[in-house]
Amino acid sequence: MTDPTRVTDQTGRPAAPRGARDPFVDWVRQATPYIHAHRGCTFVVCFGGEAVADPGFAHLIHDLALLHGLGVRLVLVHGARPQIEARLTERHSELRYVNGLRVTDDAALACVKEAAGVVRVEIEALLSMGLADSPMAGVRIPVASGNFVTARPIGVLDGVDYRQTGVVRRVDRQSLAQRLDAGAVALMPPLGYSPTGEVFNLSAADVARSAAIALAADKLIFLIEEPGVCDESGALVSNILSSEVEALLAAAPAGHPGALPEDLAQALRAGADACLHGVRRVHLIDRQRDGTLLRELYTRDGSGTLITGQPYEGLRSARTEDVTGILELLRPLEERGVLVPRSRERLETEIGHYFLMERDGLVIACAALHPYPQQRMGELAGVAVHEGYRGGRRGDKLVTHIESVARTRGLTRLFVLTTQTAHWFQERGFLPATRADLPTEKQALYDRQRNSLVFIKDLSA
Repeated sequence: MTDPTRVTDQTGRPAAPRGARDPFVDWVRQATPYIHAHRGCTFVVCFGGEAVADPGFAHLIHDLALLHGLGVRLVLVHGARPQIEARLTERHSELRYVNGLRVTDDAALACVKEAAGVVRVEIEALLSMGLADSPMAGVRIPVASGNFVTARPIGVLDGVDYRQTGVVRRVDRQSLAQRLDAGAVALMPPLGYSPTGEVFNLSAADVARSAAIALAADKLIFLIEEPGVCDESGALVSNILSSEVEALLAAAPAGHPGALPEDLAQALRAGADACLHGVRRVHLIDRQRDGTLLRELYTRDGSGTLITGQPYEGLRSARTEDVTGILELLRPLEERGVLVPRSRERLETEIGHYFLMERDGLVIACAALHPYPQQRMGELAGVAVHEGYRGGRRGDKLVTHIESVARTRGLTRLFVLTTQTAHWFQERGFLPATRADLPTEKQALYDRQRNSLVFIKDLSA
């Protein structure tokens, strides 16, 4: 007998109770804006030979295939260091690095060519999979590789002849763009060629940087062996500016205790230079975390370190188009009685008084400054921080900014009315006051039923 309380979907499987949140559906809905935003964009993705040798490399290829299926134009740049070193060891050849760069003699160059060829074939094979029970089922991904990179030798540096180790001289943007326009995934090995027919061993980071700049790529992504850039406490730094990278590298130079791992240092240098040449976003993410690429690209907070030329999370004056975002931010606090409800019409009228913090298009914090110039006072109102972004001192930054704006406008005192956050404001220098201390105009509007507490901060101190 059928249980009338048992709810099933169209396939007969148990369905979630009506009204229950489905994590999968929630994720798809949250990812949708990014799916639309990334379609037609060009991403250059760089990963080392360590990723290729990893047993889980197929999962990364599946994720890359998904990006391609979602309309992303992909350029893949691979390294081959462990594969090269394995071949050199087998042939009892010398492994020599100076300042993080391999000295590529004739024996090493032969190993570089062989390893790069094998890695290329492995990647092409995985991108050609089409088993019915795999994530690649029904997928047809053309792969294009070739002599896209013209290179030159590094030459002799500090007395060291690096032989066939080179640097990128030029990337054939037109040929690469043609392959991408045709729907192919472009595959670039760490090799370059000279007009005289020489072959050079290149840094994959250099190739990726040069390709991203040549193509004016929307993103340059490094899949590295570390989580990203971490601070002194070991916490991941989610965003750094390209202008900060040089100081970061200088603070931990190669060969010193605490030096950054070489692949991270190379990615930082290449990423900062790409930003200076017009690439808007460079991502450094841990390739060892399964699914990290998708998390970085299709969630708001990502999973690694982002390098940008301009601040990723900005504080600015609000504009009319921000009204909806501010209303959504304020609504939960209004429903709990923490804030006084504001209508859209009122907010549109007062939008010039608001300041906000924005992260990737989402309003994550806001506050307003309502001036009373005759009394040289200002009201701090509508302070709100998105529940997913608390703990980053964003409220403090907003209040500090509003205090600075108030001072520039000749205001000497800032007051706030609150019912549930008195301690938070007291901890920031606001002192208890009375309704009689408010500007006369504000006293007339005071809601006796709400019975808000009054706090005032002296800005002239």
